[in-house]
Amino acid sequence: MSPKYLIMDVTGGLGRSILTNLLKLVPASEIAVSSSKATFAAEFEALGVQFRAIDFSDGSRLKKAFTGVERLFFVSTDTFDHAKRINQHRNVVEPAKTANVGHVYYSSLAFGGFGDSKVELQLAHSATERMLRESGITYMSVRMGIYADAFPCFLNWYPTDPNQNLYFPSSGSIAYASREGLGEATAKLMVAGGHENEIVLLTSPRAHTLIDMVHAVNETIGHNVTVEFVDDDEYRAFFRGWTSLFAGLAQGEAATVSPPMSELLGREAKDGVQMVKELLSNDRDYKWHQNYAKKD
Repeated sequence: MSPKYLIMDVTGGLGRSILTNLLKLVPASEIAVSSSKATFAAEFEALGVQFRAIDFSDGSRLKKAFTGVERLFFVSTDTFDHAKRINQHRNVVEPAKTANVGHVYYSSLAFGGFGDSKVELQLAHSATERMLRESGITYMSVRMGIYADAFPCFLNWYPTDPNQNLYFPSSGSIAYASREGLGEATAKLMVAGGHENEIVLLTSPRAHTLIDMVHAVNETIGHNVTVEFVDDDEYRAFFRGWTSLFAGLAQGEAATVSPPMSELLGREAKDGVQMVKELLSNDRDYKWHQNYAKKD
């Protein structure tokens, strides 16, 4: 029997969260998962779900993986090469259409709210949304609130320095969301159906500035992290890739709050300040992996 649901990139944090929550809602026999990391197959098959190996450069393998699937969760690839990312996403959309997938759920980002954005991180997502729309396939773009779990990355904060000075060109507001909450809400969206060819925005009910997040760090673990505002050119010299992000934040592109996440969870979604306090209360040395990624 073909599975009804397929979750792509299940080895990532969001994919795992969706799977964990989907298993609470439907039988394991209705679920398949996929990853380019075939070494994880046994781990997921032990849960009673099918595992399908994929390669984002191999459209025929993707079509085979999608065969018989009614609802596909399509997670964006993680390359920073814009052209490569678009090609990888095209290699998902076209086989999904050919395989007659009933509904594609795409994990986009929340920059721009329900509209367009000039933030570089959002460009590939916007292009993929257009690709889905033009393909004629039934889809939902799930614009995920910025991970509160990743707050160290956005602040460039490290727990080892209690007196760290942070540099920002501005302190815009972000309607954060917890990654675990996003996984639960997305699983419920997939089961409920509806929202055909729409954007669904998942955020907490409140937006917080970067300064709010810094205050939450200091209050929770007793640090004396300070902030210095610098002009765009000075900031660009050190963090070129983040310049458009801060420009977008200053224009309110990540500040839109939307109720569906709390409605789907059946409780108020955790906001950014709540998440900082929770994460640091559990681990005052909390780290986010991207802060420590090897730079070329």
